[in-house]
Amino acid sequence: MSKLVSLSPEGVEYPLPKKEDHPKEFEKIKKLTDSARKDGKEIVVIMGVGFVGAVMAAIVADTVDKDGKPSKFVIGMQRPSVRSFWKIPLLNRGESPVKAEDPEVAPMIKRCVLEKKTLVASFCYEVLSLADVVIVDVQCDYAKNDLRNVRTGHVEMDALENSFEIIAQHIQPEALVLIETTVPPGTTEYITYPMMKKIFQSRSIESDPLLAHSYERVMPGRDYVASIRDFWRVCSGVNDKAREKVVRFLNEVLSTDKFPLTVLDRPIESETAKIVENSYRATILAFLDEWSLFAERNGVDLIKVIKAIKVRPTHSNMIFPGPGIGGDCLPKDGGLGLWAYKHILGFDDNIFKFTPLAIDINDTRAMHAAELVRDALRNMNVSIASANVLVLGASYREDVGDTRYSGSEILIRKLAEMGADIQVHDRYVDRWWEFENQEVYPKSSKSRFFRSQKKLSELKVQKDLHKALYQADAIVLAVRHEEYLNLDPEKVIQSTGKPVAVIDCFFILDDEKIKRYLKLGCEVKGLGRGHIRRIKDLIKKEMKNEGEGSDGKK
Repeated sequence: MSKLVSLSPEGVEYPLPKKEDHPKEFEKIKKLTDSARKDGKEIVVIMGVGFVGAVMAAIVADTVDKDGKPSKFVIGMQRPSVRSFWKIPLLNRGESPVKAEDPEVAPMIKRCVLEKKTLVASFCYEVLSLADVVIVDVQCDYAKNDLRNVRTGHVEMDALENSFEIIAQHIQPEALVLIETTVPPGTTEYITYPMMKKIFQSRSIESDPLLAHSYERVMPGRDYVASIRDFWRVCSGVNDKAREKVVRFLNEVLSTDKFPLTVLDRPIESETAKIVENSYRATILAFLDEWSLFAERNGVDLIKVIKAIKVRPTHSNMIFPGPGIGGDCLPKDGGLGLWAYKHILGFDDNIFKFTPLAIDINDTRAMHAAELVRDALRNMNVSIASANVLVLGASYREDVGDTRYSGSEILIRKLAEMGADIQVHDRYVDRWWEFENQEVYPKSSKSRFFRSQKKLSELKVQKDLHKALYQADAIVLAVRHEEYLNLDPEKVIQSTGKPVAVIDCFFILDDEKIKRYLKLGCEVKGLGRGHIRRIKDLIKKEMKNEGEGSDGKK
């Protein structure tokens, strides 16, 4: 039988540990923690070293006491699976398992692992028995069975519930278990607590589990670390003791002097706060979808309308969704609330109207962007079938390399379904895992919602913009990356070698650039840019006047 290996994003193979490797691993980690305890350090195990867990581990490991001495020893734990084991050897070399634009991430991880020696990674569940605090950052996703109907989806709870069982089987009775994962409201009190309580009883432990919940507000980009460490937190505990412990811990590891904690009475309140917070923003974004269509069909430039409204302070947070909203939270977190209401809290009526509608609208917004590409090409007498379409921007937001739930993914899948040949440029994204892994994880891939997707598994993200532009039939400005904001129309057309269809999904083009593209023989369309027809008419009028002037007419 071939040896199971975990493949890193760089293509390096790491053999998975064998059963006999676990006792050796535990003894190695125990020696480290024994030494750390002698130095007065608190032992913290972070379960799950992914997008949040890896950086949270470094933040905790970088914590110092009032005398400036390291006060925590952190074990980043990741189960030894084919999909994720590679993170462990990477972390133990002092390398970040997550790509980050924040210049603070890599040096902090390296410093904590190699210099301060306050951070180590392990695959051994037994290390949980060494912990004073366990932080749970295990993924809890909401799987959508239909792209246009969030109600038919479900929460994937198995990995999280298995983690709680493992934690309860290993931890000391006085250990604090802090759930950072975004979970369905009611999870801590109605799933985790009774589960852990029963396991405690089977271990002859009479005390209650010390469970707490606190959600992060992590944002990718150059402020990645600050969004976790230097930002407001909400927390809660299942009882007074758990609440006191989580408040003490967070006050020690986060900048709560500048960003004070909000302490709620019950975990269900903290869990609900996270879901409502993200659903609120998702709803605001979805709201502008219908007005974008209104603007396109009635000669209105929506960006001018939004700017006019935003001068009013009460409306200053109005934002445009572009070709869809992304990241790990806004596109699906509302679904956790819907699911919890029925499957944890036991209600069978239908109280949710706005939340699911907002998710459904945001899910499919990119479909309309694909229609604009088709229509722009059609106006140039080019069929979308086999047209060479260049999408500028793979990530879900500007100037980051995060492709999770990117609107560009749905756009590309719809274009491929219509027969287009797709090219992608994004200097922040090296590999687009949602496409590369669509054959490996078909049940979780959005490829199942579209036809003709097989060729997209070979999609490569290009880095050279000039080469990417060559011979394009259409250019889609899909993300507001800084380098796309100031593209010169004349230089773009020099690179393409011919007039092209230009589709602006994110208010990147001002009126002057739209006019220049049109004068170069291009067709221009945009989400919410209904005034383009007016610019075309103005150009025709100017050309007519110039023609009359050359004939000597008044």
